[in-house]
Amino acid sequence: MSTETSTEIVVVPHTHWDREWYEPFQRFRLRLVALLDEVLDTMEREPDYHFTLDGQLACVDDYLEVRPENRDRVAALVQSGRLAVGPWQILLDEFLCSGENIIRNLELGMARADKLGGAMPVGYLPDMFGHTAQMPQILRKAGLLHACVYRGVPASVTTDAFAWVAPDGTALRTQYLPAGGYGNGAYLFQDGEGLKERAAGFVRTMREWHGPEGSLLAMYGTDHSAPVRGLPEMVAEIGARMDTLSGYIGAYSGEVEGLPRVRGELRSHARANILPGVISIRPHVKQAMSRAERMVERYAEPLAALWGEEWPGRFLDMAWWRLVDASGHDSVTGCGVDDTAQQVAARIAEAEQLGQAVRDLVTARLARAVPSDGVLIVNPTPGARRGVVVVDVAGTDPLVGPSGAPVPVQPLEYAATLLLDEEMDPATALSFVHGTELYGQHITGWTVEDGTLTFTVARETSMVTDLDELRAAIAGVTRVRIVAEPRRTVAALVEAPPLGHTSLRPAPRDHVYGEAQTSPGTHHPSCWLSSDSAPLPVRGDEEVLDNGLLRVTIAPDGTLTLVGQDGTTVTGAGRLVDGGDMGDTYNYAPPAADMIVSEPVAVEAELICSGPLVAMVDVRRTYLWPASGEGVEGAPEVPAAARSARMEEIAVTTRVELRAGEPFVRLRIEFDNRCADHRVRLHVPLPEQATQSYAEGQFAVVTRGLTSEGGCGETPLPTFPASSWVAAGGVAALLEHVTEYELADGELALTLLRSVGYLSRNRNALRPEPAGPQLSTPAAQSRGVRAVSVALMPYQGSWGEVVPQAEAFRHDLLVVPGLGERFLPLPEPAAGLSVSGDGVVMTSLRERDGRRELRVVALTGEDTEAVISGSFTQACRADLRGRPGEQLDVTDGTLRLPLGAWEIATVQLS
Repeated sequence: MSTETSTEIVVVPHTHWDREWYEPFQRFRLRLVALLDEVLDTMEREPDYHFTLDGQLACVDDYLEVRPENRDRVAALVQSGRLAVGPWQILLDEFLCSGENIIRNLELGMARADKLGGAMPVGYLPDMFGHTAQMPQILRKAGLLHACVYRGVPASVTTDAFAWVAPDGTALRTQYLPAGGYGNGAYLFQDGEGLKERAAGFVRTMREWHGPEGSLLAMYGTDHSAPVRGLPEMVAEIGARMDTLSGYIGAYSGEVEGLPRVRGELRSHARANILPGVISIRPHVKQAMSRAERMVERYAEPLAALWGEEWPGRFLDMAWWRLVDASGHDSVTGCGVDDTAQQVAARIAEAEQLGQAVRDLVTARLARAVPSDGVLIVNPTPGARRGVVVVDVAGTDPLVGPSGAPVPVQPLEYAATLLLDEEMDPATALSFVHGTELYGQHITGWTVEDGTLTFTVARETSMVTDLDELRAAIAGVTRVRIVAEPRRTVAALVEAPPLGHTSLRPAPRDHVYGEAQTSPGTHHPSCWLSSDSAPLPVRGDEEVLDNGLLRVTIAPDGTLTLVGQDGTTVTGAGRLVDGGDMGDTYNYAPPAADMIVSEPVAVEAELICSGPLVAMVDVRRTYLWPASGEGVEGAPEVPAAARSARMEEIAVTTRVELRAGEPFVRLRIEFDNRCADHRVRLHVPLPEQATQSYAEGQFAVVTRGLTSEGGCGETPLPTFPASSWVAAGGVAALLEHVTEYELADGELALTLLRSVGYLSRNRNALRPEPAGPQLSTPAAQSRGVRAVSVALMPYQGSWGEVVPQAEAFRHDLLVVPGLGERFLPLPEPAAGLSVSGDGVVMTSLRERDGRRELRVVALTGEDTEAVISGSFTQACRADLRGRPGEQLDVTDGTLRLPLGAWEIATVQLS
C-alpha cells in the first residue's frame, strides 16, 4: 500500500464472547481463561498490540475469579489505553429485560471498569437482536456520546455512521458495522498470502459506506476467537494501525450534524438477521425474569428505602447481579442449549428469592405493629389505590379497617375445622405434639370426655401445654379429635395510600353494626356507600360477568364478548389458535402443509364465585392438537414438513375473573403441553380497524405497523415484543411478562407458547442460513403445565388510559399476616411516597449514598410534570450513574418536576 493510504485501515482486535450459549457458562469460561492468558501475554510482549474485550466486564470478572493474581496486569493494560473494557457488565438482550435492568447493567459495568482504569466510552451493542428506542437517551444520561451497533439498522442507512434519535429527541452518534458486523475484518489476516489484495478489497468495500475521507474500521475478531499470531507484523505490512474500538470512535467528537437520522427502535431485517423468535421461546424463563425484576424493582427496593431500617444493600446487589447476568443476549433469550437455559432459570430464581427475602424483612417489621388476628396491606405503587385483596382470617366476624368502619368482603372459601377424628392410642397422638404445635397449628385447649381426647388448635396460642398433666388425663382414651378454629378466605376491598400500608382485622359484629346485624354472611349496605366513588358490585353467572365498568359474556364456544362502559365492544376474544412450528429457538417457521386448530371439540363453564367483589368462571375447552411435527429431522425433508396425524387431547382451562372497580377482565390460561413442534396463540379481535399497534417497552411506548422491513434473507415477520401492555384498535392486552404479539387479519395475536426441538436448524424455511449449531434442545419443547395470566381492556381514544391499569395489574397489593400482640389496635394508614402526573410512571426507588433515589419516565409525547410528595426537604437531579446535578425546589415536602416528552429522569431526595 502507498504511504498515502497508510492509515486508511484501523484494525481493532477483539473477541465477541457469548458468555453462555451452545455450551453452558463454565465450559465457555475454561476457553475464556485460555484466551485471555494468551491476550495478556501477547500485549505485554508486543507494545503496539491493542485489544477490545467485547464491551462487557463479565469477561474480566469471569477471568479474574480464576486468575485473581492477574488483576494488576489487566488494570495496567486498561490504564494504558491498550485494553478496552466495559461499559456494560454483560451484553444484554434489550427487549427481554426491564428498562431498569438495562440501567443497572450499565451502572454496574461502568463502576467496575472504573476500578480497573475506566470504561470504554462507547455504548457497544454488537450482537443484540435489535435495539430499544430509548437506548440513545440511556447512554447519553450515563455520560456516553457514542453507540456502536450491527443488527436492526434499517435500509435507509447507507453510511457507516448515523444519528440515532431516542423518543425524547436525544441524538447519539452511532457507528454502524456494515459488511460483516463485528467480524468485518476477520478474514483479512487469515494467512499472509494475498494479504495486500484482501486489504485493498476491504478499502473498496468500506469506502462505499464511509466516504472518501477518514480511516476505515476493521473489526478483527469473531465469536470466542483468540488473536492470530504475528498480527502486528501483518498490520504493519498493509500500512494499517492497531487500536481499540474506543480509540477509533473517540476520534469523532460525537457531533451528529449532517448524519442521517434514524428515530426509535432498530428492528429492521434489512441488514442482518434479528432472530425475533427468541421473544417467545422457553416462555417460563421470560415469566420468571419479569417476575423477579418486579420483585426487586417494585417491592424489595422501594419498601426497604421507605420502611426498612438498615439498607440491605448487599442482598439487593446480589439480586441485581443475577438479574443482569441473566439478561445476556444468549441467556434470557432461551436460544442456548438446555443446560444453559437451566442455569439461567436458576440464576433468575435466586434473584427473585433475594428480593423476596428483603421484601419479607421489611414487611415483617411493619406487621409487628398489626395485631396477630389482622393483616397488613402494602401498596407497591406510588398512587393511592383501591383494590381487591384475598385474605385469610379467623372466625366469621366482619372486617374493619383502622377507622373501625366495615370493609366490603366476599367469602371465597371456608377452611376445614375437623382436622382429625380417629380411634387411636393417645400415646400416638401425643407424639404429634411439639411444644404447642400440633398439625401445623397451636394448641389452645384440650378436653377428655367419654373416652375421646379433643384438642382445639388455632394459628396462635397463649396456652402452655402441660404434657404430664395431659398424660395423666388420657387413661382410657380410645379416640382423638383435633378441632381447628373457624377460618375463611375472603376477598376484601381496601384503600391503601401511595407506597404505603394499611391493615384489616375481624371485629365483633355487634361492635360494627350494632345488635340489628345478626346473619353471619350478610354484607352490610354501608360497605358500598363509603364514598361517592365507591365501585359498583360485581355480578356474575356462567354466562355473564358485569361490574358496571365492563360486561363480559361467555359464548358457547368459550370465547368472550367484552363491552366497556363507553360502549367499545370486543367480540370473540380469547380464541386459541394452535399451528405447527418447524423452526428453532431463533425463528418461527410453519410447516409447508400446516394444520391450524382453532375450534374446541368440547366446552363447559363452571361458576366459581358470583360477586359482589369478585366473579369468576372457569371455561374448560378441549382441543385435539397434532402431537408433533413430521419430516423435520433431515435437511432434504424440511420443505415438506407437516404435522403428525396422531392427536393429543388437550384441556385448556381459562379462569375468567372480573373484580370490582377494574375496567379489564383477568384471564388465567392453563394447559398441559403434551405436544411438540407447535405454536399456541391467544387471539383478540379488534373493535376497530387498525394499521398500528402501541406497545410499552423499556421507558417507551413504541408505535409499529403491520409489516417489518426485510432485506437480508430472513423472512421479516411482523411479530414484536411488548413488555407490560400492547394496544391496538380499541383493545389492550395487559401482560405479566414480555410477550410476542402480531396484528393479523384484524386481530391481536399473543404468543402463549412456542415449542421447538433445536437450538438452530441448518435449514429453516424462514431463515436462509443457520443462526448457530444444529443441536437438540428437547426442553425447548416446553412440555408440561403452561400457565399464563393476561388481562383484556376495551378502550376508546388514547392508549394513555391503559398505562395506570397495566401498573395495577402487574403490581398486586401485598397481604402480610399481622405479627403483633392480639390486643393491639390497628395502626393508622401511612403513606410512603406519592408520584403523580400525566403519563408519569415510577420505575425505581432505592437508597443510594444515604439518599433516596427515584427514577420516573414520562410515557407521553407531550411535556408533563411529575408531582412527588413525601418526607423530604431537599432534591436534586442526577444522571444514571448517580452523580448529583441541578438542585430542585421542594415546598412542603412536594417537588414539582418538569419532564419533557419521553424523558427519563432521576432525582435524589433527602
